[in-house]
Amino acid sequence: MIKQRFIIIFCTIIFGFSNWIKAQDVSFSQYYANLLYLNPAYAGSEICPRISLNSRTQWPGLRANFQTYSASYDQHSDFLQGGIGFQIVQDAQGDGAIKTTSISAAYSYDLKINRFISVKGGFQASYFQRSIDKSNMIFADMIDPLHGIIYETKEILPDLDKKFFDVSAGFIAYSKQYYLGFAVHHLTEPGESNLSRSDDILARKYTLHFGTTIPLTSERFKRGELSISPNFLYQKQSDNQQLNYGLYLNRLNIVGGIWLRHNLKFERDSWILLLGYVKDNYKISYSYDLTVSELGRETLGAHEITLTFMLPCKPKTKIFKAINCPSF
Repeated sequence: MIKQRFIIIFCTIIFGFSNWIKAQDVSFSQYYANLLYLNPAYAGSEICPRISLNSRTQWPGLRANFQTYSASYDQHSDFLQGGIGFQIVQDAQGDGAIKTTSISAAYSYDLKINRFISVKGGFQASYFQRSIDKSNMIFADMIDPLHGIIYETKEILPDLDKKFFDVSAGFIAYSKQYYLGFAVHHLTEPGESNLSRSDDILARKYTLHFGTTIPLTSERFKRGELSISPNFLYQKQSDNQQLNYGLYLNRLNIVGGIWLRHNLKFERDSWILLLGYVKDNYKISYSYDLTVSELGRETLGAHEITLTFMLPCKPKTKIFKAINCPSF
């Protein structure tokens, strides 16, 4: 009963205030573990095929939290002079009341500027489907004053499913140590309203990311066994803006990380803590968003788990230059 009441209230809020509510893309804390979602130019950034799986639970302290799953495949192609990739993302809101599923295909082109700097440009086409679970909606004619919800509604509900296409693009410039990327998602700003409102669009999302890897040496560690990787991410979608900055510490197969996320008013949202393990053919990590805003006590932050497999291959080219970006 509580679940049903929540869902109808949730849907009422969504529809009742749809003139000013604008959707926002899911934000993954481990954005370098979900490269195709971050920037389509990352398609084929490793010479061998790669499979990435991502799971995010946001606000687990609330019954109606957000569950997001992502699966992607990408690989380099000498014939295409770049890389190709495919991704499926599903996001469930309001205890499954609203589900959004997207299927994407990406292509990136490799361009070597000189022996130090290379550039990858990427393009992505996506198909979205957003559905609303009408089975848990409650209307006045369903309620008996004494026995509660016992009737079937006579309300005629419109088709609340929404389907639309979308395109995105991005580029990455990189050297042996540094990498700088920029991406624009939802270039066409497609209409996304389930009620066919013409003024409800999926706003463009702008992403700027930058980082470097700094090797550390000592008497105990040889070169390449210990390094730090400072990173910066800026995103803007409609009126929403966020900054992520922090660093990774890489020691042999172990990766640790800490970042701070806030808006441009320096109103802090979360500290992000990460621990990962990296091998030649796979890597796995867990991160926790420690919410420090007023939502913290009730929501309990966010959990994120990623798993990546590098499939075996026999490279035909000897001039491929991989991007030295973080594992997660």
